[in-house]
Amino acid sequence: MKLNEILARCDHTLLAQSATWEDIKAICDDGIKYATASVCIPASYVKQAKEYVGDKLAICTVIGFPNGYSTTATKVFECKDALENGADEIDTVINIGHLKDKKYDDILAELKALKEVCGDKILKVIIETCLLTDDEKIKMCELVTASGADYIKTSTGFSTAGATREDVALFAAHVGEGVRIKAAGGISSLEDAEAFIRLGADRLGTSRSVKIAKNETAHSGY
Repeated sequence: MKLNEILARCDHTLLAQSATWEDIKAICDDGIKYATASVCIPASYVKQAKEYVGDKLAICTVIGFPNGYSTTATKVFECKDALENGADEIDTVINIGHLKDKKYDDILAELKALKEVCGDKILKVIIETCLLTDDEKIKMCELVTASGADYIKTSTGFSTAGATREDVALFAAHVGEGVRIKAAGGISSLEDAEAFIRLGADRLGTSRSVKIAKNETAHSGY
């Protein structure tokens, strides 16, 4: 794959607790320069970032992040606030304890509520695969499909592991029509990125995408 094809699928991410506005501005600049799908940034910077980039770049943010155990009402408020501040895309974390308690109706109701708030804006659902069994991952494929959310996403990048090729392949085999896949966490090379895309990932969440691109632009085939 061409380098620009990979970057066009990347959510260029900076979610470190210590991120400053100068850091956020720098990844926005890189996102525009390298034509990434979006930048994924803390909610507190969404308004400033959207004013800075205008229509040149999509702004993505996270809610219920990274643990997912906020109440539904809290997540809905966070989502509304982010959208009012200019967010184009929302990545939310499921309540993992509810999944393990088999509170499937509660999870589905929460995701439907968030998608209703998002409307035509993109909603991605982070299920934190490293904490789940395969049966739980498959169940979440079903619930995300039923909710109307746009993406199922592997990981926050803040837990014990990130995306694996096996999990992306599992998603591809079980998500319903119209649900896309985002692989995130631990994507450390263009070869990794290309492998995830070939397995079915439509988006990649990585803090390293542009750094990798800068280091790899001279490689043949990219």
